[in-house]
Amino acid sequence: MHIQLSDHFNYAKLLKFTFPSIVMLVFTSVYGVVDGFFVSNFVGKTPFTAVNFIMPFLMILGSLGFMFGTGGGALIAKTMGEGKIEKARQMFSLIVYTSAICGIVLALLGMLFIRPFATVLGAEGRLLEDSVTYGRIILLAIPAYILQYEFQCLFATAGKPTLGLYVTIAAGLTNMILDALFVAVFSWGLEGAAAATAISQCVGGIVPLVYFACPNNSLLRLGRTEFDKKSLIKTCVNGSSELMSNISMSVVSMLYNVQLLKYAGEDGVAAYGILMYVSLVFQAVFIGYSVGTAPIVSYQYGAGNHRELKGLLKKSFVLVGVFAVIMFAAALALARPLSFLFVGYDEELLELTVHAFSIFSFSFLFSGFAIFGSSFFTALNDGVTSAAISFLRTLLFQIAAVLIFPLLWGVDGIWISVVAAEVMAVIVTAFFLQIKRKKYHY
Repeated sequence: MHIQLSDHFNYAKLLKFTFPSIVMLVFTSVYGVVDGFFVSNFVGKTPFTAVNFIMPFLMILGSLGFMFGTGGGALIAKTMGEGKIEKARQMFSLIVYTSAICGIVLALLGMLFIRPFATVLGAEGRLLEDSVTYGRIILLAIPAYILQYEFQCLFATAGKPTLGLYVTIAAGLTNMILDALFVAVFSWGLEGAAAATAISQCVGGIVPLVYFACPNNSLLRLGRTEFDKKSLIKTCVNGSSELMSNISMSVVSMLYNVQLLKYAGEDGVAAYGILMYVSLVFQAVFIGYSVGTAPIVSYQYGAGNHRELKGLLKKSFVLVGVFAVIMFAAALALARPLSFLFVGYDEELLELTVHAFSIFSFSFLFSGFAIFGSSFFTALNDGVTSAAISFLRTLLFQIAAVLIFPLLWGVDGIWISVVAAEVMAVIVTAFFLQIKRKKYHY
């Protein structure tokens, strides 16, 4: 059964439509973890720490793709809901071309600034050299990395979420196979892991580019376009929350690394890296669901269907609540086996990581509600409200907590910081939903 954005969505249809986006984001996160597994077990603890140390810098650059994807997707879907299909296709082409050019510029700038950036954060000696080596190889694929994130959002807008899933699986399998080959078989070390990731990002970004450039049966395709300053600004404003969220998480991760180097040394950074791997996978469920529902919300809002909009919000919070309980229970149950998978060779580091898990797991009970709330306002083309939620959740609350709590509880205060920030973000999300309900009729 083919599902259209204009359909009425019950729970079953909502899950069926969003399932490819959920699996797509989860799979992207899983194959991102593969580098860490192979580096930790086949190269060593310091290179593993280096990967986690420099990754926030690389994610800041790649997050531009989420801004164009979510912001552009919301505007394109709303335009289609208004019946302006050709205009929507022109917007799509303009957004893709602009993001590709931005990717090339960011790759060049990243090459210049990665070493001084890592130095300022406190990396030195082998940690600094490994961070720069890994980062510069990944930077070669940054344009494709940006397109990959962008198309993960735009496949759903184009009515092809399943095709997006297939592309992501292909990219993920590429990374996993090449990691095993380059690191475990050929013993190319950190450089091999970076090369495997860069090649997989090219698969994830360039294959969709070719698909949309060729004749296809999706709602969107690449073609001739005109420069539309207003649409680009609207796209950036719409997607600013997702850009802010990703940049903030990366900045906060850097701050966490600095604090952990101070309170727990390199072992603390390694433990935090493992928590972030698991967090990326688990929160990908919430992000994937939000990405999957966004074009539906935008279309129904553009079509003026307020009853459907209200139903989507109610059903979504029920589903997010179910996901949250499952994520929390899974995190507690899998804390030791997941930690052992990465650092089973170091008993002291293993125990530190398992203890951190026991505290960090509570964050999954709350994070999904703020993630969906921010995405919901992006889909309504209210980028300012969405950005406010993301800014408070991923930056302000986290920074305040990670600076204050360690003074009270030491290393445990760092793990508690994440939970406290998520609780405060849920309160803020509920506040905005309450004061905006009459404006958007949900």
